[in-house]
Amino acid sequence: MTASYDKTISQAQSNETQNLVDAFNALDTDAKLAWFYFVYEKMGDSITPAAPAAAEPELAPLLLGDYFELSDEQQLDIMRDIVNRKDTEYSRAYGAIKENNQLLVWYAWAVAMGDTVVDLPASYQASKAINDLVSQIEGLDFEEQMSVFRTIAGELGYTDVKPIETQAETGKTSSL
Repeated sequence: MTASYDKTISQAQSNETQNLVDAFNALDTDAKLAWFYFVYEKMGDSITPAAPAAAEPELAPLLLGDYFELSDEQQLDIMRDIVNRKDTEYSRAYGAIKENNQLLVWYAWAVAMGDTVVDLPASYQASKAINDLVSQIEGLDFEEQMSVFRTIAGELGYTDVKPIETQAETGKTSSL
């Protein structure tokens, strides 16, 4: 599969994978949460080995410990806050960790759904947009899938840390 690349797209994504990220961003809050559920349900076997192997769960004790003790409604509110990038304690904890750890959080929550994590309502029907997005991602090769997942996970949560300006942006060379 050949992909065309656009230099304005972050994280060296192809236009195709950026379009999938944009499609995810167009979903409403609860559809985004359902998307995570369906992705891990359908593709968890391929995502799972990649995320935890490169993650450091001890960096997310609030999200991978305390979270499991909360009520279903509190958990759902936290997930919504993270998806909506609200400035809350849990959303900041999520925003402070790297993408692989963020993927690990979603994985741990998906594994525990219906047990110690709030579950998708039994009557929930995925929209065409969710099903289409999952199908399109399934059609990507592994590296492209991980690029999409890391980008989506990395854009969620809250952080007030700004990226360091590059030499191209500042016109100055870095110094030690």
